[in-house]
Amino acid sequence: MSRTRFIAGAGFALDEAYRLAHLPLVAPHHPKVIARKAGAEYEMGRHGKALSLVLPVPDVGHLLEPELKAAPFSSKIAWDIAERRRGKLHATLCGRPSIDHAALAAIGPIGVEVRGLFSGNINHGRLYARVYPEKRDGENQLKRVQRLAGGRETGLYLVGLFNFTDDLDAHEAAALAALIERWWDRPILRWQADVLWLLAAWDDLVLDGSVEETISLVP
Repeated sequence: MSRTRFIAGAGFALDEAYRLAHLPLVAPHHPKVIARKAGAEYEMGRHGKALSLVLPVPDVGHLLEPELKAAPFSSKIAWDIAERRRGKLHATLCGRPSIDHAALAAIGPIGVEVRGLFSGNINHGRLYARVYPEKRDGENQLKRVQRLAGGRETGLYLVGLFNFTDDLDAHEAAALAALIERWWDRPILRWQADVLWLLAAWDDLVLDGSVEETISLVP
């Protein structure tokens, strides 16, 4: 996923991927909701059970809320959804993981830094923070986790924080672009991650999700 390209004088429209997977969950009566699509599993934003290996992330959203609530697009953020997700914030590492507890525990705690904000070239409508793991001997430690779990090594780890309920007009889009630029490389939080989660979800926002297993990163 690459960074959103904002165009001066243009608005910010919710894209098809977002209108299929996320908009039904945050604004189910919006006229742009895509309730279902041929070849896609979603039904009003919900799908069959999916298991993922994720890095749990502390609530970093509240550190960004003062600026977001003062922004001209504040009324278009699904604040109720952000509140429901506070205890479930995470960065997905891989789906359908193969869990080798001993191998993962041997990694030890991983130093992590979160920076933000981020908006990508897909899922226009969701705002993220970016996760930067420590390197040991030049190796990204979350790539190591992905490899051990049988997943694809990505190098990009995102924490979904906020969701829009509608398109943004040109003024609102310009304010969002400026806010993202201001926060782009600003560290929000640093900590030592010593657990991962095996997370079960029936929607992409994990509104009804649950932690099926806590996996230690401590030998």
